[in-house]
Amino acid sequence: MNTVSLMKNKVSVVLEKKQLQGVIAKVGLVLDISGSMRKLYREGTVQKVVERILAVASQFDDDGALDVWVYDNEFSRLPAVTEKDFVDYVNQRILNDGSIHKFGRNDEPKVMEDVVQKYIKEELSDVPVFLVFINDGGCKPGIKKYIVESSTQPIFWQFVGIGDANFDVLRKLDTMEGRVIDNANFFHIDHIDQVSDEELYENLLNEFPMWLKEAKEKRILR
Repeated sequence: MNTVSLMKNKVSVVLEKKQLQGVIAKVGLVLDISGSMRKLYREGTVQKVVERILAVASQFDDDGALDVWVYDNEFSRLPAVTEKDFVDYVNQRILNDGSIHKFGRNDEPKVMEDVVQKYIKEELSDVPVFLVFINDGGCKPGIKKYIVESSTQPIFWQFVGIGDANFDVLRKLDTMEGRVIDNANFFHIDHIDQVSDEELYENLLNEFPMWLKEAKEKRILR
């Protein structure tokens, strides 16, 4: 039994608790790869994050695949990861790929535009998108435009702040005005590798059920 299989059981427990069994959603993961993240990539923490989110995707996703992006001041849309090929994904697909820009400054709006491009322009479907966005601080205020504009679309943005940097922009997500629906949530973890799977999944899936309900009421979802 691989690590993802074991984590899937933990996801199942949280899904049941939050009455999310049977929900089908596309799952995407955006990973900060700015300079301050270097240590977390080298130590294998980011690989573990990919595996933990893949466990969510394999319970929710229509095809069991996790869509992945990395970004610093540029971004890359990566090949989706599945249970067949997650082992060493971060080394093979990110760190060892010279064409991927890494360890620069962070610029979130560019990658957010591409997320919207993929799910709304290229692959629009009736299936909701659960998008996990990992950032280690200093998020650009320009993210507001994409969150507000996508509030009429079937995308839920779940931001996760890691480390001890400044998360002022993300902390204001819940009070952001101009949206049709509250389509974003944020929580902060000092050390993501020290948080249990149960606590991580509990936090990740905290607001998604409320958004699903409201999105159906507002006919954003069918």
